[in-house]
Amino acid sequence: MRYGTSDTRGEGKRLVWRNYHFWLVILLFLIGVAVEYADVSGLLPKMSVDSSLGKSLYTAGRLLFLLTILYATFIFRLNGGLIALFFALLAMLPQAILFDQNRFSAVLEVTLVALIGSVVCAWSGVREHERLRYRLLAANLAATQEKLKDNVMEASLNARRLATINSISTALSRSLDPKKILDTAVGLLVGIMEIDMILVYSCYEKAGRLVLMVYDGISEEAAQKLDGISIGEGFNGHVAETGEAMIVDFASEDAQSAPDAIKGMGIVSQVIVPMKSKGRVIGTICVGMRTPRQFLSEEVDLLSTIAGQIASALENAYLYDEARRIADKLYKSERDYRSLFENAHDAIWFHNFDGIMLAANTATQKLTGYDVEFLIGMNVSHFLSNDKLQLARKVRQKLLASEVIEQPYEQELMRKDGTVATVMLTSSLITFDGQPVGFQHIARDITDEMRMQDNLRFYLQQITQAQEEERKRIARELHDDTAQSLFAISRQIDNFMRSDSALDRQQLSFLQEMRHRICDALQDVKRFSQDLRPPIIDDLGLLPAIQWLLKQIQDEHGVKSKLTVLGQERRFTPEVELILFRITQEALSNAYRHARASKVDVIFEFSESSICIVVSDNGRGFKVPDNFGDLSRSGKLGLLGMQERVSLLNGNIDVKSEPKKGTIVTVRASV
Repeated sequence: MRYGTSDTRGEGKRLVWRNYHFWLVILLFLIGVAVEYADVSGLLPKMSVDSSLGKSLYTAGRLLFLLTILYATFIFRLNGGLIALFFALLAMLPQAILFDQNRFSAVLEVTLVALIGSVVCAWSGVREHERLRYRLLAANLAATQEKLKDNVMEASLNARRLATINSISTALSRSLDPKKILDTAVGLLVGIMEIDMILVYSCYEKAGRLVLMVYDGISEEAAQKLDGISIGEGFNGHVAETGEAMIVDFASEDAQSAPDAIKGMGIVSQVIVPMKSKGRVIGTICVGMRTPRQFLSEEVDLLSTIAGQIASALENAYLYDEARRIADKLYKSERDYRSLFENAHDAIWFHNFDGIMLAANTATQKLTGYDVEFLIGMNVSHFLSNDKLQLARKVRQKLLASEVIEQPYEQELMRKDGTVATVMLTSSLITFDGQPVGFQHIARDITDEMRMQDNLRFYLQQITQAQEEERKRIARELHDDTAQSLFAISRQIDNFMRSDSALDRQQLSFLQEMRHRICDALQDVKRFSQDLRPPIIDDLGLLPAIQWLLKQIQDEHGVKSKLTVLGQERRFTPEVELILFRITQEALSNAYRHARASKVDVIFEFSESSICIVVSDNGRGFKVPDNFGDLSRSGKLGLLGMQERVSLLNGNIDVKSEPKKGTIVTVRASV
C-alpha cells in the first residue's frame, strides 16, 4: 500500500486516511461481507441451498472480495493486495465452512479466489521489483553520466593545465640565463593566473637564507624589506623549511604575523609554493591578490607544477654555469699540465699498445739524444736491449692484469750515441672511457748516481777490505808477539818464585798476584785477537763461526741463543762469509750490549741464489725512524755499519722494533 512506502509510520497513516482509494476498498469489502452473510444476518429471506439465486448471491459476494483484492493490488501494490487477500479469506472461510450448505462448492470458490488473488499479488510483486530495478538502473545511469561529465571536465582542465605547463616549459627551455628564466616565468604566471603580486625567492646559492630574485606588483622599497628572509622565518621561510605549499588568508588570525610590507600593499590573500628540484627546495614562489579570492586546489597544484618546472630550469642553468666554470678550470689545468709536462725535469713520454710513441717532453729529448719531433712515431723497442725489452713486456702484462708493481723500477735505455742510460722508471696505464689505450712512463736519469754509488761501493769495499786486513794483522801480532811476551813473563815469574827460596810471604803474594794479572791480560789479548779475526771462520767457514760466536755470548753474558739453518747449506767466498759474519756479529752485539736481551734467535736460510739472515731478540727495543739514515742521529751507528756491509752484497736490511717488544733484524743478499 501507499503507506508502506512512507518514511515514517505517522506520515503513512496520514496518507492512508487521506487517500479515497482506501475508503473505496473498505466499501467494496463491506459490500462483499454484507452479500456473503446476507441470509445469516437476516438482510434477505432464507434461501434454499439448491436455489440458483442463493448460489448466485454467494458467488457474487466472493467475486466482490476478488474485485476488492484486485483493486487493492492495483492501487497499493503488493502490500495492499496481500492485506486485502488476508481479510477476504478471513471473511469468506467462516461462511464457506460453517454456514454454506454446499460446503464443497463454497470452499472451491474461496480457493479459486485465493489462487487468483495470490497470482495477481505475485504479478504485482514482480512488476514492482522490475520497476525498482529500472529505477536503480536509471539512478546508476544518471550517476555514471554525472561522473563522466566530471571526468570530461577534469580532462579538459588537465589538458588546459598541460598546455599551460608545456608553454611555460618551452619558454623556460629557450635560455640558460637564470635571470631571463625568472623574468619569463614571472611574466607567464601573471598572465595565466591573473594575479596582482608575485615574489620569487632562491636559497640555492646562500644556504640558510632566502634571496628575493625577481618580483612584480610591489615597490622597490617593499622588495628591499622582503629580501634576505631566514629559512623558517615568515610564510616563505616556513614553506622553504617544510617543502609544503601554503594558502594564506589575511583575514584569519594566522595571517596577523605577516610582514608589514605585505600588509601595506593591500594583499588580502596569497599562495606560497616551494620550488623543488630532485627532492630539494631551492626557493619559493609567492603569488597574491589585492581583492578577495579563494584559491582552488587545482590552482595550487598548477602553481606547484609550474614551480617545479622553474626549479628544473634554474637547476639546469646553475649546472650549465658550473659546467662552464669547470671547463674553464680544466682548460687552465690542461694548460698548466702541458707546461709542467714540457718543463718537467724527469723524462715523460706516452706510447700506444704497439709501442709507438705519441708524445714526449724536452727531458726525454735530453735523455735519449733524439729530438722530440723525431721521437714521435718511434717504437720504444728501439731504446731497449733484448733482456730489458723482456722486462718491459712483463711490466706491461702486470699493468694490464691490474697487478701490483713495485715502482719505480730500474731500467736501461740506449741513447742515440750508443751509450746506456740507467733510469728509475714509473709506468702507468692510460685509459679512456674505462678502456686501456696506452702507457705513460716517467723516467729519472740515475746514470751518474749509479756511477757514484758504484764508486762509493768500490771505495767502501776497499776500506772494508783494508780494515779486515788490518784487523787480521793486529790479531796476528797480538797472538804472535804480545801474547807470547806475556806468556814468557808469566813463565819467568814462575821460575823466579821457584829458584829464590829466600822470598818472604809478602813478596811471594805479590809475585803470585802479578802472575795472575799477567794471565788475565793474556786471556784478554787472546779474546781481542779472536774478536778482531776469529781463525775459525778461515778454517771452518761461516756457520761454525756463528756457532762459536753464540756459545761465546752465552758463556760470557748469559744470553740464551739458538741457531736455525733452513735450506741446503753452502759455502761462499771468504770475503762474502766475512761480511755476513760481521753483520751477524754486530746484530748480536747490539742485542746483549744495548738491548739487554736474555734470549737471541738466529736463522740462516739458504737458497740457490740468495741468503736470508734473521736475528731476533727479546730486549728493550726502540722506535725505528722512518728514514734509515736518521739512525746516526740517535747514536745507532752499528746498524748503519750493517747497512754499509749489506750494500757491498747488493742486499737490503730491514729492522723492526718497538719499545719493550724486542728487535728483529732481517738481511737479504743475492750471493
